[in-house]
Amino acid sequence: MNSKSLGRRSLLRGVGVALALPALESMPRAIAAETSEAIANRPTKRMVCIGNMLGFYPEAFWPEGAGAEYQLSQTTQALEVHRDQLTIVGGLDHGLKGGHFSIHAFLSGVRSIDAKSMPEGNITIDQRAAETVGGQTRFPSLTIGSESGIHGGCQMSWTRSGTRVPPIPGPRELFQKLFVGVSEQDKQREADRFRLQESILDNVLGDANALSRKLNKRDQRKLDEYLSSVRDVERKLDLSKQWVDIDKPEPPIAEPQNTNMVQDLPLLYDLIALALQTDSTRVATLELGGSFETRDFGIKGGYHGLSHHGQRQESIDALIKIETYQVEQYARFLSKLRALEVGGESLLDQTMVLFGSGMGNANSHTNTNLPVVLAGGGFRHGQMIRYEKSDKHRPPLANLFVSMLQQFGLEIDQFATSTGTLSGFEAKV
Repeated sequence: MNSKSLGRRSLLRGVGVALALPALESMPRAIAAETSEAIANRPTKRMVCIGNMLGFYPEAFWPEGAGAEYQLSQTTQALEVHRDQLTIVGGLDHGLKGGHFSIHAFLSGVRSIDAKSMPEGNITIDQRAAETVGGQTRFPSLTIGSESGIHGGCQMSWTRSGTRVPPIPGPRELFQKLFVGVSEQDKQREADRFRLQESILDNVLGDANALSRKLNKRDQRKLDEYLSSVRDVERKLDLSKQWVDIDKPEPPIAEPQNTNMVQDLPLLYDLIALALQTDSTRVATLELGGSFETRDFGIKGGYHGLSHHGQRQESIDALIKIETYQVEQYARFLSKLRALEVGGESLLDQTMVLFGSGMGNANSHTNTNLPVVLAGGGFRHGQMIRYEKSDKHRPPLANLFVSMLQQFGLEIDQFATSTGTLSGFEAKV
């Protein structure tokens, strides 16, 4: 093909917006877009990811032993009632350094400063799953966390373009998002936005059809791959439009008021459970620690300072008290999901609930041996899987994320720095 016929940089233009085509002769193979029919026909799966900003005191978190006979530790005793529905994984991490500056890579395996070198940037597992949900639910995903705290507040979720997903800061805002209706003016504004997007896509597809006549067969195939992504956006747009005129569910509780993360945590979990039960979303994340007030535990000193305990027993005891509360609330959330049924199946069986941290040991600022618990989601559970430090062939934590995304319904074999799926995780028959 004559390069002059297309110019150095060909663009598909629509309503003042230009979408740049990839370099046709060297464009990497596009990810095959799932059709809305395929998505609709697969079993409903859900995903919740909970991350702690400061890790857990290792000596009190990790169980003794491995396999099915492991013994839960001081911090994790509340999980005993759910041991048949969860797996604890030790010895895995993302191979990162940087202390607090690497905790935000917990769900991606990639630091934001390294994102440009990765095929999918530093997209997090929740956002990768949400991409396939599209407009099937009112909210493709919900990100909850505090904007206060160390190093810029909640940075739990990241998009493919390397943009942080702003968090919903408290139960009041989450309640309003889930249950409070929108005004007619807001509905009209949303409808106008959809019409603009449709107009852009129409113009883009029109320009693409005109461009295709100038391409050789090889570039034609590559353009078709690119356009399949555009058409997938079009399908998702059609699915999303329906929510403009659909009323939100009736709230089962009164509108709450915000207090602080410690006191609000049970309510946030309850609202996430309601969001899943009403199918308002199928993907949610919750970050802990940003505004965890130690005075609610009768403890002096800040949570961040206690995590850097310097082996002082008084600080360690206080830290364990805070961390035990976090695990207890996680266990309570699992009980909530286990008691709820959707379509004749426990909501916990449908929902993968990841709990852990991008910080292995805050006192030493290490990001190795990350604390990880995975519950529910239709996996075989009831064990502790331990990868020893001396094992040169330890898989990266991203392998677990591949297993989770496959269980969610994605046909992929790669995510971030993964080398495959994580052995030991099998779906129930």
